[in-house]
Amino acid sequence: MLASSVSVKIEPSERLKRLTKRSTDLATSGRRNLYADNPEFLVYHWSGHSAAFSPATGEMAVSESQRINIGDHNCRVDVGGPFPFADKIPSKVDGFEYSALNWAKDYSFFLDHSPAEVYPDETIVGEFHWQLDEARLYKYPDIVYELGEKLRHVGAGGMSLAHTCPDLSIGLELGWPGLLEKVRESRDLHKSYGAQLRIDYLNAQEIVVQAIIRFIIRHADKALEMAKQETDPERKARFVRVAVNCKILSEGPPKTFEQAVQWIYLFQVVERINGHGNGYGRLDLLLNDFYQRDKAAGIITRAEARELIAEMYLKYGGNYFAFGGRLKDGSDATNEASWIGLEAYDVTGGYNHLGLMWHPDIDKSFYAYGCDVVARHGCGTPTLVNYDILRDSELYSGYSYDDAWNVAYSGCQWYCAVGSEYSDHDMNCLVLTKCLDIAVEQGIAKGITTFEQLWELYDRQLEKTIDMLVEFKNKVYEWQDRVWPEMVTSLCMHGPIEKGCDVTSPRGVNNTFTSVNVLGVPNVVDSLQALKELVFDQKRYSLEEVQKAKNNNWQEAEDLRQRLLNAQKFGNDLDEVDEMYVRVANRIVDIMELKRNIKGGHFRPSLFQFMGHTYAGHLLGATYDGRLAREPFAHGCNPMHGRNTEGITATANSLCKIDFRRFQGGSLQIELQPKFFDGKENIAEFVYNFSTAFMAHGGVQINLNIIDLQKLRAAMEDPSNPVHKGLVVKVTGYSAHFCVMDRKFQEEFIARVNYEAI
Repeated sequence: MLASSVSVKIEPSERLKRLTKRSTDLATSGRRNLYADNPEFLVYHWSGHSAAFSPATGEMAVSESQRINIGDHNCRVDVGGPFPFADKIPSKVDGFEYSALNWAKDYSFFLDHSPAEVYPDETIVGEFHWQLDEARLYKYPDIVYELGEKLRHVGAGGMSLAHTCPDLSIGLELGWPGLLEKVRESRDLHKSYGAQLRIDYLNAQEIVVQAIIRFIIRHADKALEMAKQETDPERKARFVRVAVNCKILSEGPPKTFEQAVQWIYLFQVVERINGHGNGYGRLDLLLNDFYQRDKAAGIITRAEARELIAEMYLKYGGNYFAFGGRLKDGSDATNEASWIGLEAYDVTGGYNHLGLMWHPDIDKSFYAYGCDVVARHGCGTPTLVNYDILRDSELYSGYSYDDAWNVAYSGCQWYCAVGSEYSDHDMNCLVLTKCLDIAVEQGIAKGITTFEQLWELYDRQLEKTIDMLVEFKNKVYEWQDRVWPEMVTSLCMHGPIEKGCDVTSPRGVNNTFTSVNVLGVPNVVDSLQALKELVFDQKRYSLEEVQKAKNNNWQEAEDLRQRLLNAQKFGNDLDEVDEMYVRVANRIVDIMELKRNIKGGHFRPSLFQFMGHTYAGHLLGATYDGRLAREPFAHGCNPMHGRNTEGITATANSLCKIDFRRFQGGSLQIELQPKFFDGKENIAEFVYNFSTAFMAHGGVQINLNIIDLQKLRAAMEDPSNPVHKGLVVKVTGYSAHFCVMDRKFQEEFIARVNYEAI
């Protein structure tokens, strides 16, 4: 559905329309593009080149012909060139070291040389054009890369960067000067102990916070400068207002709702300069007290609060905020700011990442409104998630209730205990089909004759691959807080400043479990089921015959491939194949939760992989389920496209046959065409009823697109046509303007099942 054609309940102001246009223009012109180095990065989350997403410029950047555009998912606004002071950054002038102090000096220089910009019509300001890894070397020692290359051959990989959820209430209470004082008080305490490593870290933190305060002051100065030049009274007053807000934030904590929104947004700016991917917690809980105080004092209206949050959304559409859920006492957390936060999206629509956390006791009118927003805008926002499963999953992993209750949807399909967790979410991958390939090779060599013998070989290889992943990640963890400390994030986490160490350190926060995305679960389930039926039960083919045909991409073996495709397939509520799904998924948990990282936590699987399924076939070839080489893999734990033929309810039932509390996420991705409803059913009512039933049945997340395939195809063939400019889709766990994405992502999206019946 085109964002421009959505009928919203609340009409945006002319000022907000202008800001919306600027935001859309930045995205569709390619200035928000996020890149991956190559297909290897997408599949294994480790390219062997960069330790993070592909830097757009600088010495770690790959050529334009190599990199892959994931979509307009970046925090930075590209200005078409490298950071102009890269050769003067301290680590290049005075020498590079793996240390927090060396990193902090680079960060301070980088921020001091990043422009403070204030644009007409803005109340909420802040923007950046380069990330620190475009100027500072972001590379681990060679031993890490050597282990990463070995790991890839057995089907796993990963990196470590961001993807946690700071507790912004810490900063909202203390402000930047209060955080600086907290750093200094902790340093004085550690000086009394003679703890030099902690003292060094806190010295580095002092440099970081002082740089941030200078950055905010420069925004105040810039706004005043623009006010002096402005002749329009309304704009002049707004520039002065921005200057006053930034001046107050440079001197203390926010005092008003407007200043709180500005504080939150500037935190995102100064944090995302050094990394991509964090969530920012439960926006309604962060802002409601500010709003209620201002409303009681008569200094803000609901409409004004809505516009301020909408502005923040428009500044960077990749905001991962959550609404709803429960309070610590178990009661419903819905408040007036919950409504305002969703209304703000409803006004602007399009590209954003917001999560609505359902539970059985949620305010039904609020949840119904969220479902109505999903239905009318059609592009998967808000994402619908099951708060109780999120909280219980954290408890299952060993979190305290004090940490687990304040869980928030924080990323594509992952969630965090706010301020108390660093778990490498979304950054590690286990490629399940590779384990099966190795097991079949071994089975042929051993002359196995039963399915259980094949399962045993697969199981052993699975554990071997996981063991190698553990070794790799532990080597990364030995270096992480020296290679790339996340010092801004650490300021709003519970523990790092008090302990004098970074959030990425083994000592940093209470919860340090390693989360691992699993690629190819439905393909392995379908493969094992097909091999069981055709090779071991019916004995129609030998294991060697099937392997040879698969390795030859089924050439001259189409009859065999069709028989594999006609075996029972996951996603149709068929007990036998769904039992294979349960067996495959549970075995991953059983192995991982016995593996420990050096930070003290175990490994946790997530039945999701954000975009590797699109390119996996290019690297891994055909699979034993009859899938052709170069075809995409199944997306996350969703059935392979075209194989779930019994409707959306059957697919949901299949997914829910595992206990999602044992996993770290696994979304149901749905693409519906408008003709699915055919005028017979209220779309919002369908979303409400279906999602409520799915969550009550144990489902954890729904990403729902309602989109016309013909519009998608037209946009893919004529991306420059202005008619398609505002077309937004929920790609996997993130949203993007369709025309901006890499063509292979577009083709994969269109090829997904578009249900035509319930």
